[in-house]
Amino acid sequence: MFSESRKGKSAIDAAGQPNRISKNTKIKGDISSEADFRIDGQLEGSVTTSGKVVIGKSGWIHGKVACANADIEGKFSGELQVANTLTLKSTAVIEGDAIVGKLAVEPGATFNASCSMKGAGNLKPVKSADAKTTKTTA
Repeated sequence: MFSESRKGKSAIDAAGQPNRISKNTKIKGDISSEADFRIDGQLEGSVTTSGKVVIGKSGWIHGKVACANADIEGKFSGELQVANTLTLKSTAVIEGDAIVGKLAVEPGATFNASCSMKGAGNLKPVKSADAKTTKTTA
């Protein structure tokens, strides 16, 4: 019942809600979709989407995320590739490597990652990039 190619709509399910991994849910494995994701549980693996990924305050991902946009309130450890804007809320804790188009960091966020910033036109969504730097810009 998910619509992955509705013109004029963001990539969400037919009921108008993003895919959701609820609090107290633990998943090991890889997820691939065109739809948006909200993660309030735990995921050990990867998420690949041309939509948006939101990690809620209770959410935790250890692995790889490749997406168009991301808002993080919870914890992330691994490789993060965001084609457009990565927004870190004040409760976010990030460790690992990040390749982003734009970076927005609220005061209080923990950002212990190597970060490479690419213009949105120079970073292909859901594709791996070869070069990484230790330059961190907020």
